[in-house]
Amino acid sequence: MMNNRGRHSTATARPKAKASQVLRRLWQYLRHERWIIITASLLSVLGNLLGLLSPKLSGAAIDAIVPGAVDFPVVLRYVIWMILVALASSLLSWVLSAMMIRMSRNVVKRMRGDLFNHLTRLPVSFFDTHQTGDVISVLSYDVDTVGASLSTDLTQILASLITVVGSFAMMCTISPVLLIIFAFTIPMSILFTRYRSKVVRPLFRERSKQLGMLNGFAEEAVSGMKTIAAYHQEEEFNRRFAHRNESAIHANWHADHTACVTGPTVNFINNLSMAAVSILGALVYMAGGISLGGVSSFVLYSRKFSGPINEFANIISELQSSLAAAERVLTLLDLEPEPADAPDATALTGCTGHVAFRDVSFGYTEDTTVLHHIDFEARPGEVIAIVGETGCGKTTLINLLMRFYDVSSGAILIDGHDVRSLRRDSLRSQFTMVLQDTWLFDGSVYDNIAYARPTASREEVIAAAKAAHIHHMIESLPNGYDTIVTDSGNSISKGQKQLMTIARAMLMDSSMLILDEATSNVDTQTEQLIQDAMLSLMQGRTCFVIAHRLSTITGADRIMVMDKGRLVESGTHQELLDKRGMYFELYQAQFDHADQRSE
Repeated sequence: MMNNRGRHSTATARPKAKASQVLRRLWQYLRHERWIIITASLLSVLGNLLGLLSPKLSGAAIDAIVPGAVDFPVVLRYVIWMILVALASSLLSWVLSAMMIRMSRNVVKRMRGDLFNHLTRLPVSFFDTHQTGDVISVLSYDVDTVGASLSTDLTQILASLITVVGSFAMMCTISPVLLIIFAFTIPMSILFTRYRSKVVRPLFRERSKQLGMLNGFAEEAVSGMKTIAAYHQEEEFNRRFAHRNESAIHANWHADHTACVTGPTVNFINNLSMAAVSILGALVYMAGGISLGGVSSFVLYSRKFSGPINEFANIISELQSSLAAAERVLTLLDLEPEPADAPDATALTGCTGHVAFRDVSFGYTEDTTVLHHIDFEARPGEVIAIVGETGCGKTTLINLLMRFYDVSSGAILIDGHDVRSLRRDSLRSQFTMVLQDTWLFDGSVYDNIAYARPTASREEVIAAAKAAHIHHMIESLPNGYDTIVTDSGNSISKGQKQLMTIARAMLMDSSMLILDEATSNVDTQTEQLIQDAMLSLMQGRTCFVIAHRLSTITGADRIMVMDKGRLVESGTHQELLDKRGMYFELYQAQFDHADQRSE
């Protein structure tokens, strides 16, 4: 297929969103869990208010101690209350965590489902230009990162907010004078944290991008491991992986290393405030403005007040990582799906398989043209073979026929209807495709063949398998048609998998058939058997056959020869040989090589 398309990361799909925009978008998922959020908020308020009682009770217990005397019953009573408050607060915290985990699970399930559903609606051009591993990284790693943040960070932020407000209120009742300290330290913490968040977020965005690129390379390398081994390129791919791994590790280290400065710095500011509170509290106590228990309670409340600020600084890196992950998820969700059918689009029914290309030109980008002024007509039931050197535009032509892409100019007509005026689902249902690359899903042999027509009877499935000359092989499997296979299974050869996909195609009742190097993975003898079987099944169908082995298409009604995106020759096998043009050269070159190999 001719194209100048590059593969790139989903992270570059649109301009970067602001944190507020990402959070507003996340709310679209959180609002479905609003009752859990409301209940969790109430539990958080109650739990943290109970926690705020402990310093007050501690101060009261200290005030029950006077020089030379201790009121043990009073002290014991306050201690018991402190234990009960701590137990109740811990229980509420556990319930809160369980609820937030449940909410996170629901959000992740809904988000991942929406993401996968959206992927199925994206145009084929998206998958032609994006690494599979990068997409999977968004679908798994980035969604999980968002979910983990919702279950932990959101809870901590909510609890911290309540603790800060409650502690401030309690400190006001104890000694407003000592609050002067926080008029200096709190703005310092807030300004520093805000500055660091702006510095850190782009680093976490880059970390997610590099991880996606690493996953994309790893996915492609693993899928082609046999080829890598066959060409002794293990060391080369190890080197390439090491380079990408180093980039990902560096991006991860740079993000975490930069982010880890925030927590200790804010903690240092908070410790300064603690020291200042202790000194000023001692002076106020000496002046008789506060009791010793009051000083103790204020110090404890100041720790509760400063602690959440320090915790927030510590989780700022996690929040930035989550925002970067959420941004990648939302970027993918914002990609335009395959254009909707025209409002007046009609369903293609009763298709006879009459196909016409009228002066069709096409380019994957505006500044390049891949197909130039293609004109031909395929009458119902004809077998049209498309041949040419690699990159001449054969597969691109099929992509246009299936309307994976729309023409740049000209028109493609099926039964006289412009394909752009037809509903895509009805158009594509008229085609059966058998590609060079096999695709089997986890399931039984029977299910994989019946995938083309789930309502088919077992007898019809077996008949299709027999027609594809795969029946005896299937019967030799441990469980016959009920044997479980996968696309990566080693128990079935690639050629046998190809035969299964051909049997699947034979089962589908459609008016047009596309074979893209469909017999490339079978031996010559089996290939001839399949050709014979297909010829009988092709009766009444318009067939488009892309082939490099010219011996497989000599019986085609018409052979179209393409060169550099242009249709240069058209005719029967014998007619093209008589012309002694490009087809003749291809045919002679192929059979000269075959003769040399036989010698």
